[in-house]
Amino acid sequence: LKVYLGMAAGVGKTVAMRREAKRLCAEGVDVGCGLVEAHGRGDTLAEIGQLELIPRRTIDYRGVPLQEMDLDAILARRPDLVLVDELAHTNVLGSRHDKRYQDVEELLDAGISVIGALNVQHLESLHDVVLRETGVDVRERVPDRFLHRADEIIIVDLAPGELQKRLREGKIYPPEKVERALQAFFREDNLSALRQIALQ
Repeated sequence: LKVYLGMAAGVGKTVAMRREAKRLCAEGVDVGCGLVEAHGRGDTLAEIGQLELIPRRTIDYRGVPLQEMDLDAILARRPDLVLVDELAHTNVLGSRHDKRYQDVEELLDAGISVIGALNVQHLESLHDVVLRETGVDVRERVPDRFLHRADEIIIVDLAPGELQKRLREGKIYPPEKVERALQAFFREDNLSALRQIALQ
């Protein structure tokens, strides 16, 4: 298990994860994309390249079809390594596990290596610190024991001003969400606090 850890969305965790996967693929490692989130970002989509995308599973939730990582498809395909984004994600009701990190635990137990991405505010032990420093009550959390299982943790760092610039350029959220994000979670003081927490 290798985890790319950052202070917030948009710092470059997913792009770094995919670049490493492409390098490993070129070296002969059998790599599959279990779940990668581009959120419509062109530069992130471009990083996928020729990596194999393992199709997602569609689950009907209250009449709405929602897509989740297909754990059984990955286990059946058995790549050497699989990419799994947004490790703190809560799966749709009807999935085998409540949380995506639990899907990853099953993959690891089956002998499949995983490269994943996580924002620092989703770490369980930091919930109270993040709430105190930012005023944000993060609901989706990953237990520390999961991160302790990682063989390697890579911090993806970016200055708060540069992250805000990316946000204004539409590289993180669609234009209609930018101003609200800048006034809330992506305030400079919040980002600075999260950056310090991640680096510590």
